[in-house]
Amino acid sequence: MTSTELFVQLLINGLTIGSYLAIIALGYTMVYGIIELINFAHGDVYMLGFMISLTFLGFLGATKVTPTGWLLWVVIFGVMAVTMLCTGLINVSIDRIGYRPLRHAPRLAALITAVGASFCLENLGMIWKGPTQINYPNLLPTIDILNDLVGVKTNILFTTKDIFLFCVTVPLMIGLSLFVQRTKLGKAMRAVAQDREAAALMGINIERVIMSTFFIGGALAGAAGMVVGLYLNTGRYLMGFDAGIMAFTSAVLGGIGNITGAMLGGYVIGFIGAFSDQYLSAEWTRAIIFSVLILVLVFRPSGLLGERPPEKY
Repeated sequence: MTSTELFVQLLINGLTIGSYLAIIALGYTMVYGIIELINFAHGDVYMLGFMISLTFLGFLGATKVTPTGWLLWVVIFGVMAVTMLCTGLINVSIDRIGYRPLRHAPRLAALITAVGASFCLENLGMIWKGPTQINYPNLLPTIDILNDLVGVKTNILFTTKDIFLFCVTVPLMIGLSLFVQRTKLGKAMRAVAQDREAAALMGINIERVIMSTFFIGGALAGAAGMVVGLYLNTGRYLMGFDAGIMAFTSAVLGGIGNITGAMLGGYVIGFIGAFSDQYLSAEWTRAIIFSVLILVLVFRPSGLLGERPPEKY
């Protein structure tokens, strides 16, 4: 593989990693923007998306016999829709049961509750699917696009699985951005994030906005869980912890509370990870990622795209 081919391959790897990290990071940044809470259980909702989608695929028999043609896409997107609904409702339930009673309590109480909810979901996943590695059905055809379809002889590996991942995650991110910017509920979310008390005085139902935020964030995490399952064909009950740390780092790097910043942070982390694994060592990748995060926060505490909040007197 030439140096140019290697560079292009690393760009593709960075884009794939960044795409699903950005989807998960959106859930962190949306919740923080509304109620200023780090929902540490969010990564584990992503893990449940993996397991719930696997269970529904098993019910449909897709884990034993791979559907073909149009039926394959009906199964994939049908199961994805149901999975997003389930994970969205799970996220809303976490808020209703764990966070809502602590809405006016000290922030530390809600933070500890979030950590506890994360442990509960991790143990649920372990009891449900076991502590070992879980195999996910390989439903997507793995076709080398450049070599087999285009006819270009190259060592760059760009498959139909990469296309699928981009075709799911990128539209979801664009759709969320348009939803927040142009819909009535999206404008209400921005109003609540800017000033909750003023939004309430204007007649906005704060709790409805919070519920909607948790539902959307949970649904996106569920979609990411299924996409990663279809892409990697493996997972385990702790996969939410690992991805959650990187996604949370992405949200902070881009500017916690900023939707565009979360997406940017996800891709930055993806590129740093891909290039670090290749040119340095995978053992150093996390240290480098967090070193970059520290440097950014030292010189720009609000993150890459975050805005410094106004001082209150």
